[in-house]
Amino acid sequence: MTPTVVLPVIIGGLYAAGVYLLLDRSLTRVLLGFLLMGNATNLLVLSAGGPAGLAPILGYSEPEEMSDPLPQALILTAIVITFGVSAFVLAMIHRSWRLVHQEVVGTDEEDRRVAARSATDADELDPDELDPADRAAGHADSLHTPEADDLGADDVDLPAVTGAR
Repeated sequence: MTPTVVLPVIIGGLYAAGVYLLLDRSLTRVLLGFLLMGNATNLLVLSAGGPAGLAPILGYSEPEEMSDPLPQALILTAIVITFGVSAFVLAMIHRSWRLVHQEVVGTDEEDRRVAARSATDADELDPDELDPADRAAGHADSLHTPEADDLGADDVDLPAVTGAR
C-alpha cells in the first residue's frame, strides 16, 4: 500500500485557513477558524491512528487485526470539547451584537497605554509618585470621580430599563 499525499495536504490547508481566520478581529471568523483547526486536528489524529481494522472486541477478531480504539476516543472527546467552545464563542458573538451592534473586537486603549509604558517592575513602583496617566485603572484615586459615578455599572450606553417586562 502506497502512502497518499492528499490527506496531509488537506490537513495542512485546514490548519493554514484556521490560523488565518483566528488572527482576524471578527469573532465570526475566529469561530470559523477554530472549527477548521478542530476538524484538521481530528483528521490528523485519525490518520495517525493507523490503518482500519476490525472492531476491538475480544473473541470477534484476532488482536493483530483489531483497530486501535484510542484515536477514536480522542476524536470523540475533541468533538465534544469543540462543540462546547463553539457554543461559548457563539454566546460571546450574540452578546457583543446585542450590546454594541457589531461583533468585531475593537482596539482597547488601556492595553495600548500599558504597552507604551516603560518596562518597570511592579514592586519598584510607588503609587503616590506615579504620573496620573500611568496609574492603574483601579487605583484608589480614579475610583470615585464624578464622571465614574454617572456611568453606572456598565461602560456601554444602554437604554434605561423602567418597570418590569
